Parts: sequence; structure tokens; C-alpha cells
Amino acid sequence: MGEEKVHWVDELADRVEEFLRKRGKKEYVFNGGLSVSGLQHIGRLRGEVLIPEVVRRILEKRGYRIRQLITVYTQDPWKGKKAQREQFADPEEARKYTGWPLIRVPDPKGCHKNWVEHYWSDFGPYLPEFTDGKIGIVTTTDLYKEGLRDLILREIIPKKEKIREVINKYRGRKPYPPGWIPIEPICERCGRIDSTVALSVEGDKVRYKCKNCGFEGVTDVSNAKLNWRLEWASIWKVLSVDFEPYGKDHATPGGSRDSCVDLAVNVLGFEPPIGEWYEWVSIRVGGKESDMSSSGFVGITPREWLEIAHPQILRFLYLQAHPHRKVVIDLSRIPQYYEQYYRAERIYFGAEPAEDSEAKYLARTYELSHPGEPPRRLPVQVPFMHASILAQILGPHNFETAVERLRRTGHVRGELDEYSAKWLRGLLEKSYNWTLRYGPENARFSILESVDRSVLEQLCFREIFCRLARELESLDSWDEESIKNAMIRATEGLSSRERREFYREFYSLFIGKPYGPRAAPLLSLLQREFVVSRLKEACLEAGGS
Repeated sequence: MGEEKVHWVDELADRVEEFLRKRGKKEYVFNGGLSVSGLQHIGRLRGEVLIPEVVRRILEKRGYRIRQLITVYTQDPWKGKKAQREQFADPEEARKYTGWPLIRVPDPKGCHKNWVEHYWSDFGPYLPEFTDGKIGIVTTTDLYKEGLRDLILREIIPKKEKIREVINKYRGRKPYPPGWIPIEPICERCGRIDSTVALSVEGDKVRYKCKNCGFEGVTDVSNAKLNWRLEWASIWKVLSVDFEPYGKDHATPGGSRDSCVDLAVNVLGFEPPIGEWYEWVSIRVGGKESDMSSSGFVGITPREWLEIAHPQILRFLYLQAHPHRKVVIDLSRIPQYYEQYYRAERIYFGAEPAEDSEAKYLARTYELSHPGEPPRRLPVQVPFMHASILAQILGPHNFETAVERLRRTGHVRGELDEYSAKWLRGLLEKSYNWTLRYGPENARFSILESVDRSVLEQLCFREIFCRLARELESLDSWDEESIKNAMIRATEGLSSRERREFYREFYSLFIGKPYGPRAAPLLSLLQREFVVSRLKEACLEAGGS
């Protein structure tokens, strides 16, 4: 046995618990922050959602009361980047929205009230699929109407000079001048929030001038946003945040999080939350790897992930890797990700020995990978590509017939429990979608209803097809292993080149292409009578009957 390897999630939970004990609150708040600058990709589930979620659930089992939130930054200015503008029918016309608060930018597709609602629709509603569903959502737009507005009037304006001094320590060559007010109002004329300068504050009103259009006006302090460093620290205070992970871009010594901690302790007078930094998530499609990006529209959404894989698989990938390690989601490797997950599942249920600390780590990762509790017994494990073949033969929704075929091949034994049935139903649909979108060319096929006479006349391996038909017809069991052995016997004596040519003809008989999925799994999921009949058809001499 190797040295015991503690899971990073448990280590983090212990550190957070030690911090919470010192605070001694009745209820604690875990938070994550998201700006809806564009595509809400699956990478955003890692740090802002799943890390606080798994720690929360561990600590809840230890008796802590915890409220988990996602703060959605809806008041941020829209940057007007090329990828953002290209979402509109007229990208040049869309330039006019540059600098507007995200919540005020129109939906480029016209199906939601605004930009935020449109891009949140592929993320927020799907959070219950990836989590236990106990996560609340708050927006900065709403916070400015209540908690942040009160904080601005009560503490920020009276302490604006001290705030300036602290922020200037982190601004280098562009310090704010004396008299600077850390509020950026929304311009009443041009709509921008990134081009205004606050001139004075009287009561709850701020007088400002817009550098973009020259307009001078007066508005309520809630119709604005704070300097971003101050905003982050202020949100911690208003929401009473105790734990919040953050991206690696904020983790640099002397960087943004350090500046927010400085503001919290030395200006706003409270202890900031404990944090944990995490690395980016990249995506690889067609061999090209890129960091996922919201405003750059790089990645896939939670909705799109659920169309090609179970949520447990993504949780497993994220929770297996320490937060400080980069995760690369390779969409071509979804079948391999399932195999890794299945192995961890077998270890967890004792079907495969946990011989070392690495195996135990995998079992713990499997346990944590469930949005709810893990199943009570080892579920049915159908290989992803096996499900793909079956879904292409029968269609992705022909569940009952699929189960019958899987019983015949030995992948399903006994009655399906509720968890296995749900998993398998999803697997058929997801593997089918994945194959069409991201699978290799040789994985996509359809079974020929009949073979053209011209194809039959050109066959060179008639004798082998006849031999294979006899072998398969005499099998006691119609399963993958038996079929594989029959094919080995039938092709015995062929050279490597001849075997390659044989399989080109074999696939042309069944799917009309010279290549396809692995032969034995394919045949095992077809009816024996159909397979034997098709092979005997190939036995006919040219022009025979």
C-alpha cells in the first residue's frame, strides 16, 4: 500500500472549516462571481460553482449552515469586442452599445429581454443538473439598488480619500487625482457606464460628466457602479461572504485580490473571505486547443455539454484535478472520459481493488462527482462507443429495444434499477449526439438495408465471408467476445494486407463505407439472422442466384 493520499477537496474543506470556526456565525455564505460578457461556458462551472459547492456539502454534513450564492456581474460595461459584436446581424451597428451596462445591451438574437438574459439562458437554468440545486443567484444591478447603495452612502463616500490612497498603491503609473470619487454613473444621454467622471455627491445624488458625449447630469448613486476593485470588496461586505474561489488572474501577489483585501481590512473595516485560486479550463476541438472565453465566445455551454455527456463526467474531470492545475476538455476524448469514470465507479463499489492511494483518490473523486448522492450499488456500465453504435442502429430513443440488445450482449443483467435506467437512457442520446458532432468519421454510420449488386460482384473475399457466416451461425452465444473469436478464426491465414482489404469489403457490406466502428461490437448489436443473411449474400458467385 502506498502513502495515503488525501483528496484536495477534503483538505480545502478542512482549511475553510478552520476559518469559519474563528468567525463563529450561525450561517455562512459561499460565493462565486460571474460576468455575463458573452458565452457562459462550462469552464465557469469549475471555480465559481463546483469548488464552493463540494466544500459546502462536506461542511453541511459536519453541521454547518451555509448559503451558497453566485453573484452575476450585470452592471459591467460591454466591451464591444469583435466576437461580441459579431453576435449581432450588423456588427458595425452594434458598436453603439460599447460601454453600456451588460444588462442594458439588447439581445442580439431578439429572443430575450437583453444580452444578459440571452446568454444566461444556456447556463443558469442548467445549474441544478450539475449541482444539488441549492445555489442562489444575485445580480450586481439589484445589489446597487439596495445593499451597495447603502454602503456607498454610509461608508464609501465619507472614506473616498482613503479609498483613493489604497487603490493608487496598485495602479502604478496612473494614480487617481485628489478629489476622485470611485463611482461611475450611467450617462443619461449616450448610455455608457465606462466614460463618466463623478464630479460631486450630494445626499444620494451624484453629479457627473461624460467624456464620451460631453453630457453633464445628475443621477442616483444606484444608477452607477463602483471602481471594480472597490466593488469586489464591497460585495464581500454586503453579502457577508466567508469563502469565495477566484481565478488565477486575481492571484498574483500585489494583484487584484490583494488590493481588495487591503480595501476590506483598512478601509471598509471587515475581515475578507478565505479564498482558493484556480486555473483556467481549456477546450480542444479538432486538435485545436484554446482557453475558454466568455467575451471571446470560445467553449461550449452547460446546455451543450448535457447533450453529449452526463454532468457527472464533467464534475469528475474538474474534481479529479487540483484547482491549481489546468484542465483541458478534449471533446474528441469523451469516450475515454467515460472509461476513467467507470473505473473509479468500480473501485468505489469494490468491483475493482483499491490497491493504492491513487485508486482511493479516484474513488473519492467518483463520490464527489454526483450532483446528488451516489447510487447505492454498482450501476450498469455500458461503454460509450458501444452505446453510440447501438443508438445509430436503433435510433437514440428506442430505449426498450436497446435494453433487449444489451441483455443479449451481457451488458445488462437482471432488472434495471432507477439510476441505471436513467443513466442508460441518457447515454444512448448523448453518445448519439456526440458521434454526429465530435466523433471520428469512422464512428458515424448507418446500416445498409440492401447491398448494390455491383458491390457484391466486386468482392474478393467470398470464401472468407462464407466461412464467417458458418462460424457465426453456429455460435452458442451472440456476444462481443464470441463474435470476435469467430472473426479471428474466419480470417486465420490472411496476411496483414489481406486482412485490411477483407475488412474494407466487410464494412462496405454492412454500412456502405470502407471503414467503420469495431466489427465485433457492431455485429453483436445487430440481429444474428440479419448478419448471417448478409454474409451469405456475399457468398454468391457473380451473377449467381
